[in-house]
Amino acid sequence: MDKPQKVEKIVQILEREIPKLDPPIHLMFKVQKNDPYKVLVCGILSARSKDEKTVPVCEKLFNKYPTAEDLLKAPLEEIEETLKGIGLYRQKARYLKEAIKKLVEEYGGKLPQTLEELTKFPGVGRKVANIILIHAFGKDTIAVDTHVHRIANLLGLVKTKKPEETERELKKIVPKRLWKKINYLLVGLGQTICKPQKPNCESCPIKEFCEFYKNLFKQLDKGKNQTDYKGKLTNK
Repeated sequence: MDKPQKVEKIVQILEREIPKLDPPIHLMFKVQKNDPYKVLVCGILSARSKDEKTVPVCEKLFNKYPTAEDLLKAPLEEIEETLKGIGLYRQKARYLKEAIKKLVEEYGGKLPQTLEELTKFPGVGRKVANIILIHAFGKDTIAVDTHVHRIANLLGLVKTKKPEETERELKKIVPKRLWKKINYLLVGLGQTICKPQKPNCESCPIKEFCEFYKNLFKQLDKGKNQTDYKGKLTNK
């Protein structure tokens, strides 16, 4: 089985299984509602913050500032107060203020639809820009966060050191019609089963396709302890 065929099988299984697990990313989808303004804000606030922490803050923010114009008028101190509850809230408040100013004053409130333009917004890196392209505009691209980068390597789909490399390599092997599904499915898996510190391999619906899982059993057959993907010992 070549890698594109492997990806097809993985996506097919995860499309069936991930919705049943109801991962935290579902909460983010409900808040964003495919609204470009909300996808932008959620993307900026989600940096180094779990969805479970980010979503309540996003809801509070949108209740106070339902439009970009409303947020633009808000004092920075008031935005900072609203964002308390997530990490780096002061820095993120500044990013929000600057990004919304750019959105309203330079783009008339309409987000651009290219990676190059989106990454010029404060607080928007390549991952967030790709998230915006997928969820706000339905574009075919692959958004690589820590979950996607980690799991793609565990599965043996790529051998990369950086998320940017992972995005590039995944685009070579993932059929384009599946690109925008990859982030949701691998993030959902990473939030529920394939967790960073202690992946629950036995419960994983795609373990038969996972190089990490296969190597783990080779180690167990040799009488070694179960190890996580970082090579550190874990105990059941």
